[in-house]
Amino acid sequence: MEDRLVHYLRTRRTIPAAQMAEPGPDAATLRAMLEIAARVPDHGKLAPWRFTIYGRAAQAEAVAGLIRIADRASDERERRYRADKARGFAAAPLIVGVVSAPVADHPKIPLWEQQLSAGAVCLNLIHAAQAHGFAAQWLTGWYAYDEEAARWLGVKDGERVAGFVHIGTPTLPPSERDRPNVGAITSSWQPGFASKPA
Repeated sequence: MEDRLVHYLRTRRTIPAAQMAEPGPDAATLRAMLEIAARVPDHGKLAPWRFTIYGRAAQAEAVAGLIRIADRASDERERRYRADKARGFAAAPLIVGVVSAPVADHPKIPLWEQQLSAGAVCLNLIHAAQAHGFAAQWLTGWYAYDEEAARWLGVKDGERVAGFVHIGTPTLPPSERDRPNVGAITSSWQPGFASKPA
């Protein structure tokens, strides 16, 4: 019989935030999930990331501000698109913003490695949420890349959004989708490998 953890990792799927309902995790469960999320490769022990929690009340305020920012877009179609996506920010009972907060100009740890560590936090948080019986979805959105919107959501200078992890109780079973053919994306290195013509 396949180990339960191996089975979970082989079959892990995402349930969209729009298909999540109350309840979300309580404070103690959320703390436990964040502690798991933070157990990632972190060269130099820099912890180059941080968490921002958006409960229901905070989500409503966040959405209102995002819509105000969206309304300033010059193109009408873009305004509608951004406002619609902003409303979707409040789909799940709880959102954890994972913010990449790298140590600038570190003498040993490159920026890229610090950013990868923040991405690992996002995935670990998904694993932690699902291990506690919740659904979780890793999203970004236009507001993660718009400077004014990101600042409104609490992102500081020198930081970037790694992901908004939406967490709640699943209302539907997850659906399967096609997965990469691992054989097609795996190769064995040999000298001169990169210089060989395709």
